[in-house]
Amino acid sequence: MKVLTRREVLFLTTTKIGQLKVGDTLNQYVMIKQSYRGLAGNGKPYLTLILCDESGEIETKVWDSADTDKYATKKIVHASGEVMDYRGRTQLKLKQISIIEGETDIAPYVRSAPVPKSELETGIRSHIEAIGHTGMRELVTALVDRNAEAYFTYPAAVRHHHAVYSGLAFHVLSMLKLAGTMCDLYPQLNRDLLVSGVVLHDLAKVIELSDAITPEYTLEGKLLGHLSLMASEIEVVARELATDREVVTLLQHLVLSHHGKPEWGSANAPQLPEAEMLFFIDNIDARMNMFEKAFEGVEPGAFTERVMALDNRAFYKPKL
Repeated sequence: MKVLTRREVLFLTTTKIGQLKVGDTLNQYVMIKQSYRGLAGNGKPYLTLILCDESGEIETKVWDSADTDKYATKKIVHASGEVMDYRGRTQLKLKQISIIEGETDIAPYVRSAPVPKSELETGIRSHIEAIGHTGMRELVTALVDRNAEAYFTYPAAVRHHHAVYSGLAFHVLSMLKLAGTMCDLYPQLNRDLLVSGVVLHDLAKVIELSDAITPEYTLEGKLLGHLSLMASEIEVVARELATDREVVTLLQHLVLSHHGKPEWGSANAPQLPEAEMLFFIDNIDARMNMFEKAFEGVEPGAFTERVMALDNRAFYKPKL
């Protein structure tokens, strides 16, 4: 397809991706967030692209092409087409897609957490500073400081929940608020331990994922995963700080068990009340974020698309 400059592209729509419904048309500048190859039933190659702007993302196909270099992540393109329903999910049926040469500013196309990065960092650090156990506070502080730039900018996931710029920090701060409420309600919980577990539970996502804008799984992420990576990080820094061994073991257990069950990715099931609570509040916040994303653009009285990460269910938006 012809390579265009910005000035050559006319008649752009003002509709953002997050506002699109089935039957709508898109004619807009967007960014390629993900690009991967596939093979059609007839043996011909194709590309699946995830196109995004600051409001959301949509999947599309480029047929008879396997050129992931041309349609690489972080490239800005002009895309036009019609939004259609494909097996219960919205998809863009491409009419045209053209690379915009010389466009390197991707910031306008990146969806971010609804809270500024500076506020997220201030909020999380205030919770860390309130940890009463000196050794635990020093260990958590050191781990965050070593990864601060990535920790406060990375998403919490590639697709399913909080998959936006600073999504990880937004997820953690929301969980810290839940943790505070739970500790008030259930005083038998050790607040220092639960707060520390919340701050650290997903910190190794900054190793598991490649970058803050168009994340993909790194080799370490694929082979080891963020739970085992974080347990190792805790061990390394704890040795440098001569942290009490029980503190180290407890924090490693919270990290390694926070997916709940081995079949869900945990090394072990939770064996501490704080580990059990960490699993629950992590699950609550992740699922509520997936609900929020699923309901975007859905009119009252209608159902969402099926959400694979929520047991492939569709959800009704009440008219209330």
